[in-house]
Amino acid sequence: MEKLFSKHWLSSKQPRKQRKYLYNAPLHLRRRFLNALLSKELRKKIGRRSLSIIKDDEVKIMRGQYKGKTGKVMRINTKKTRVYVDQAYRLKLDGNKSYYPIHPSNVMITSLNLKDKKRISLNKEEKK
Repeated sequence: MEKLFSKHWLSSKQPRKQRKYLYNAPLHLRRRFLNALLSKELRKKIGRRSLSIIKDDEVKIMRGQYKGKTGKVMRINTKKTRVYVDQAYRLKLDGNKSYYPIHPSNVMITSLNLKDKKRISLNKEEKK
């Protein structure tokens, strides 16, 4: 394990190497790790199992202390591979909201933000 990151790395059974790949990946590749499952209705509509999350997508939290809550994605942290949902927050002592970071594998997309050009093209493919 000499290099920090290799584009040609395929896979390994060793968690150590899997973790190393995730931590040392450049940001343009880390964006691929921000995929989430689609709800059953969206799967039938679009014909895909998962999509990458973008801001203003409606998601349902499937795991953790906020399980079952649905809300919009407020922001995305590509570097830490985390999503911030408006219904998952903690109140600080001064009354401010602090959004709780959630891994994208723990959420399911229930409705899409169709303002994105690529998302609009997905919607056109479904109509054909």
